[in-house]
Amino acid sequence: MDETELGTVGAAHLAAFQRVVREGGFSRAAFALGIGQPAVSARIRALEETVGGPLFTRGRRVALTPLGESFLPYARRALEVLGEGVEVARLAQVGKRGRVTLGALGSLAGGLVGPALAALIVEHPEIDVVAKSGDHERIVELLWDGIVELGLVAWPIRDAFAAELAPLAVLREPVVLVAHPDHPLGRRARAGVTRDDVARLARPLYRLRWWLQHHPELERLADRAGAHAEVSMEAARYLCGRGVGAGFFTSTLVADDLAAGRLVAVTIRDLAPLRRDSALVRRARGLPMSPAAGKLAAALVAQAKHLGLSAAPRRSRARK
Repeated sequence: MDETELGTVGAAHLAAFQRVVREGGFSRAAFALGIGQPAVSARIRALEETVGGPLFTRGRRVALTPLGESFLPYARRALEVLGEGVEVARLAQVGKRGRVTLGALGSLAGGLVGPALAALIVEHPEIDVVAKSGDHERIVELLWDGIVELGLVAWPIRDAFAAELAPLAVLREPVVLVAHPDHPLGRRARAGVTRDDVARLARPLYRLRWWLQHHPELERLADRAGAHAEVSMEAARYLCGRGVGAGFFTSTLVADDLAAGRLVAVTIRDLAPLRRDSALVRRARGLPMSPAAGKLAAALVAQAKHLGLSAAPRRSRARK
């Protein structure tokens, strides 16, 4: 049976078939469906033409043929799936059911996205969630290809795709120098250090890109340090936690380590505070945001505020 033949089988045909089976006759099925018997007969004939044989024996008593018996469970399953789909769509329309897809910067996946998803799932267990993490370029690709509906990306964006993204909220978080408490910089954390101290004592200073490009101040500092390493954020976090080297991290990524005392934040007296901006975005020219996506966006903004990040809603488009 090809797609053209399948297209001739509709829900009305399957409903008529199932009703004839249930009622035991064409007349009673027609009465139950609220249509005339000729309409029921026509639907059954069309269905029989599609499956390639009679589904019922006609006569004083209507009964299923072997073909009809083999087809019945599939007809019931198709009607059940269709009914479930209609119910899911109806619930999604009123925000009680749906599916939401999110792509997020890896640095935000734990402290921000994880708790927000937990809150959403506890309150709305019927919502299906798909979350992916990666670097900025990967998340932008997922948004561009329509694989994710929402994205957490570095902000602002100044490339050709910027006009295609609408920011829902802009998040600002500190970027802090961290080290193990027993590291030479960690032992001076409370009193504070200078940029010369960082260049001399980091051994090595991890070169991490929290922005679309490396921050110029940190580039200069890395050049002065001489010995620096460019590794992944998780590798740098692991090494710092073992007392090897120091690095600048977004506060969200190392919040648990700082709270537990595994790492300490080191104040640099002669360096202005650093910030990393990110944004919760969606395609500006896409379909209206689904109710499920709206609930996840609200959960993300609530968690951002809980973490002390500014999370002002935005309604204008990104600028080039």
